[in-house]
Amino acid sequence: MWALIRTDKQTLKMLIAIAIPMVISQGTFALMIFTDRFFMSLVSPTHVAATLGGGVAAFMCMSLWIGLLSYGNALVAQYLGAGKKSLCSRIVTQGLFIAGLCTPILWFMGYGVYLSFDGLGHDPQQLVLEKQYFEILLAWGFLTLFKACFSSFFAGIGNTKVVMIVDLLGVVINVPLSYSLIFGYAGAPEMGIAGAAWGTVLSNFTALVLFFLFYRSRSNSTEFSVADSYQFDRPLFNRYWRLGFPSGLEMFLNVAAFNVFILLFQSYGVTAGASAAIVLNWDLLSFVPMVGLHIAVISMVGRCMGAQDFQRLNSVISSGFVLGLMYSGSLALLFIFFRESLVGVFMTSATENDAIFQLSSWMMIGMASYVMADAVILVAGGVLRGAGDTRWLMVTSVLLHWLMVLAQYVVIVELQLGPKMAWMIFVGLILALALAFTLRLTGSGWRKHIPQEWTPVEAANL
Repeated sequence: MWALIRTDKQTLKMLIAIAIPMVISQGTFALMIFTDRFFMSLVSPTHVAATLGGGVAAFMCMSLWIGLLSYGNALVAQYLGAGKKSLCSRIVTQGLFIAGLCTPILWFMGYGVYLSFDGLGHDPQQLVLEKQYFEILLAWGFLTLFKACFSSFFAGIGNTKVVMIVDLLGVVINVPLSYSLIFGYAGAPEMGIAGAAWGTVLSNFTALVLFFLFYRSRSNSTEFSVADSYQFDRPLFNRYWRLGFPSGLEMFLNVAAFNVFILLFQSYGVTAGASAAIVLNWDLLSFVPMVGLHIAVISMVGRCMGAQDFQRLNSVISSGFVLGLMYSGSLALLFIFFRESLVGVFMTSATENDAIFQLSSWMMIGMASYVMADAVILVAGGVLRGAGDTRWLMVTSVLLHWLMVLAQYVVIVELQLGPKMAWMIFVGLILALALAFTLRLTGSGWRKHIPQEWTPVEAANL
């Protein structure tokens, strides 16, 4: 009994040590988006709604390639475990090739999405603003793709502190820079919503430069033979694409479904659009840091599978749920009891925006009801992904997301019911995903992947 308790404590400490840098890193990303929308709330509710619509649409276009390139994390970890450190840096090079090849496709996708804004029935002023915000983010989206290559490398070798440091410096630069460009402070031109977009672009560029400097540092270059890595390696390139594309496709289809929901929801008007932006901003600050825990769970589950250590695996699962549910449960209470104060942060005057204030406060209750479900999804999904049950994850997640979109179309367009009904359907999606993931985890179907997926790193193909 005492040995088991000590093992659980050790596992919990290990999970926390891996997760904290990634939680901080993911939190800085959430903070940048949060502050952009907060600054926009100081201008008008229309500007807030525009940053949500344009920002989600831009991320949707990039998500396919971010998901693909992020698989470099797993590849780097595999080659590092196999003792082939020189291939770790070659993975980065192949990722940069993929990012370069994908950039024209990204722009082509963005052009199609840009044209589609006109048919969404949004407020004319909001339409102009969100297209402007989207256009700038998409034009420079390749910076995000190149960043993903270096970030995946450092996560793969376990040096998550570099990712944390770079992302922290990025947000330190982004917040004052965006404020200056939005409001014309400290000699900068007053650019409004375009300033928010340019602040993001410039901070991404800075982060990319910092990642490259860390990557080219003397110790890293020597250990991973970086100087010899700048070459096209067809087997590695093909393996990267073959294994990474399904992961990217899942992310893209899910983000696309969420984007369609947001755009449909915003067709209710500025009040609904601004309310969604306010509530989802607080959701962002709760959800995105938990992605760091998700990454840590994947890493530790992978190690347990490789070592066939199933006792430790059970400890990882229980530790992940303890951390996730404690964090999300605390936030759920905060969102319920202080919802009006939290909404008020984005209101210049509650009396002037009474409709937005009332709808946002009501939606916060729904959001509070699903934050713990988010924790279940991320922890359970991390276990399943780490065990190789990726096909089931993709099919189930994509199916439920697009069933939600179909229901939203019927409610919003065909039946023309109110925004509260549409929001309840969205909350229902999160709860349904949590239930499906939990049922899968408590069953035995996912365990059949263990012998096949977690054999040594395809040594014959290295």
